[in-house]
Amino acid sequence: MDEERVASELKGNTQRVYWYLLSSKNNVGVRQLQRKLGFSSPALAVYHLEKLVELGLVEKVHGEYHLTKIVDVGVLRQFIKLGGVIIPRHVLYASMFTTLFVFYLSQLRDLNFYSIFALIFGLLGTGITWFETIRARRSKP
Repeated sequence: MDEERVASELKGNTQRVYWYLLSSKNNVGVRQLQRKLGFSSPALAVYHLEKLVELGLVEKVHGEYHLTKIVDVGVLRQFIKLGGVIIPRHVLYASMFTTLFVFYLSQLRDLNFYSIFALIFGLLGTGITWFETIRARRSKP
């Protein structure tokens, strides 16, 4: 499978269909997909599903579709799948910075130049990583 071809085809509604399949736990039927994504007709859902089948990302079994391959192209690179949940990659970093910052605050005894520097660094690191996490979450298909 050519990654460039997948990246060029996996846009717009096709990307939304792929995202839905990625986040669903079970096989997905055409009507179910049409209703969930608000497509005007089942034919539109079939068109995008068949496009994914052609790319080798989805397989059709007994009239239902299921994901066979997970790819990281375009905006999908910003997300990871943990179990059945899709989260932005930055959540892990933001959680780590937040935990370390809270721990540092709980251990802080006196204020001096170095502790103020560490507070500023911790606050900036925590703020930037949470900002990037929220920005990635808003860019999801």
